[in-house]
Amino acid sequence: MDEETRLSTLTFTAWADAFSREEVDRIVAYGDGLTTERAVPHDIPASRRAAFDKVRITHAAWIEQKAETKWLFERMQGVAQALNDSTYQYDLRGFSENFQYTVYHGVEGGHYDWHVDHGPMHVQRKLSMTVQLSDHSAYEGCNLEFCASGNIETAPREQGTVIAFPSYVLHRVTPIVSGTRRSLVVWTTGPKFK
Repeated sequence: MDEETRLSTLTFTAWADAFSREEVDRIVAYGDGLTTERAVPHDIPASRRAAFDKVRITHAAWIEQKAETKWLFERMQGVAQALNDSTYQYDLRGFSENFQYTVYHGVEGGHYDWHVDHGPMHVQRKLSMTVQLSDHSAYEGCNLEFCASGNIETAPREQGTVIAFPSYVLHRVTPIVSGTRRSLVVWTTGPKFK
């Protein structure tokens, strides 16, 4: 990864063309072959689902590590290591969760309001990564945005770009106006921050 392919801001780092068009197509074909479901926390009762829709409307499926996805897990491990080495230098120990294949549909106004990926979990998420799978012309809206010190920064939308950020950074996906946006969301873990 050279300086020409990397963009660092206050809140995130982006690696342009981290994945080729062929690799993106391979991920999308695999993800589209999975059964996606509305992403709703398991502990939310049906009576509160409408309220949760104000926070998030997304379809998601989980990509497990197996023979046909081994290449993707190995590739993301290399991407995580390169981005961490060049920017964050966190103590990372790998992946303890499956990868999330997410789909935002324009007809639903898919979105995910302000949130962090860091919280009380059995393992500590330290570095979050999003792989842009859809071509930026395939949808309107649906920007990945970050907030730090009152400033909002928008992540690049180019297909194949990986956006990495500390899991405690406040971020959102704005409502999609039209089209469909696909992305891969990955979390690396490690010991608690000290």
